[in-house]
Amino acid sequence: MKISINNPAIKSLEVLIGEWEIELSNTSFLPNKSDTVKGLSNFDVTENSGFLVERQGDVPLPWARWIMGRDDSEQTYSVLYFDDRGFSRLYQMSFSNNVWKKWRRAPGFWQRFEGKISNDGNTINAYWEQSNDDGHTWKHDFDITYRRK
Repeated sequence: MKISINNPAIKSLEVLIGEWEIELSNTSFLPNKSDTVKGLSNFDVTENSGFLVERQGDVPLPWARWIMGRDDSEQTYSVLYFDDRGFSRLYQMSFSNNVWKKWRRAPGFWQRFEGKISNDGNTINAYWEQSNDDGHTWKHDFDITYRRK
């Protein structure tokens, strides 16, 4: 069943809706940099298409929820994040021309994400970076690939 978004503020995120297999690679947090971790992620809308929700949670990945939306008058989205480790974060997000970006500028721990969506909408190749000095130097954290199931 194809779900469509009725809310014009998040209509451009419609390509994300569905179930995805995700694979983390080139990580800074696994014992061997060549190791990979796979899991599942599902994107869906809340009632009346008010928000897009990403539900991640398949061992060994942490259980996590991402709630995405934006003000009608803005082009930048806000994203609320929470996971089973107890981390609660607020990100900003943009989504245009098949490029998906998220970023966070918390004192002492900045993060940024960039994903490129394939022309057929079935693959997203992305990476996360982090900075511990408020964006002066960036360190690669991990690559993440989304493949539509």
